Amino acid sequence: MNERPEPSRYDAFDLLATMVAVVQPDGTLLFVNAMFEDVAGLSRRTLMRSSLFEWFVDAHQLRETVAAVRRNEIATGRFEGVMRRAPVAAHEHLPVHVIVTQIEHGSDRVLVEMLEIEQQTRQDREERALGQVQANKELIRNLAHEIKNPLGGIRGAAQLLEMEIEGRELTEYTQVIIHEADRLQALVDRLLAPHRKPHVVSDVNIHEVCERVRSLILAEFPRGLAVLRDYDISIPDFRGDREQLIQAVLNIAHNAAQALQQRIADGDAVLILRTRVSRQVTIGKQRFRLALELHIEDNGPGVPEDIRDRIFYPLVSGRDGGSGLGLTLAQTFVQQHQGMIECDSVPGRTLFRIVIPLP
Repeated sequence: MNERPEPSRYDAFDLLATMVAVVQPDGTLLFVNAMFEDVAGLSRRTLMRSSLFEWFVDAHQLRETVAAVRRNEIATGRFEGVMRRAPVAAHEHLPVHVIVTQIEHGSDRVLVEMLEIEQQTRQDREERALGQVQANKELIRNLAHEIKNPLGGIRGAAQLLEMEIEGRELTEYTQVIIHEADRLQALVDRLLAPHRKPHVVSDVNIHEVCERVRSLILAEFPRGLAVLRDYDISIPDFRGDREQLIQAVLNIAHNAAQALQQRIADGDAVLILRTRVSRQVTIGKQRFRLALELHIEDNGPGVPEDIRDRIFYPLVSGRDGGSGLGLTLAQTFVQQHQGMIECDSVPGRTLFRIVIPLP
């Protein structure tokens, strides 16, 4: 029987954002990295009692490629495969790109690297989103300043005009001008708020943030809405702006509660706050060893399909009377913590996923 590799030999593989396994020709697992553990949801010790072949829906190509690499017929083999998220969960599949490589000439150990196909797609989507957010930020800042100056002049002129004219009807007209100027001023101030307010950094407990949001939502919607907790209490504190994070989570949760109006009336509305830890997370072009995942999930009608790709854009709203700034501000605040927000929505289930790096 071949001896197990010394623990320190493959430690560097734990820094990778891809799944890595070292196997014998028969598929016996000699080593798996942290990302493999995370995807499988099992410990390294448990995984090494199994065969890598058990984790593939159809292991024929993997067997053939491992054997060919072992016989030195090829140095590297690549193919597309489908993994199971658990060896017995035949219905939970994960498409992967597989790379099989020799570790060293003459060794009976083979290196197998598995890259989630969805992960690459997600990274490309995140990069495009970050670029779009930066462009939106500059556009908002410039547009808001361009509006702000003439707006002050319009309001001032209306006030002077009101002092000169006589007659109630004409005064009502000037009041309309002043009122609308004030309304636009408030909108501009909200657009500029994330760029004006300083980033106040302190130790943040994400569950204190969730509990604060939960209490605010239940105070506004005391009947017909269940706000459920699903917390991983092992998540450590991290450095961040507590008030910004409360506002970001509250904006998302409040939008969800408003979308649940019909279910609230029926008494079966559900909002879930869920926290988890992820390993080897890539945000933009930077990889982090650990990250917090906060899920805000509801059983509402879902985000309208025509705005699903634009919900984080400013002034885009899925309901009448909405300002379209809540999700824009939430995204800005999360990005100030080096994080990101994703949304997955279908009728009956909408999931917002906030990811923030942990120390």
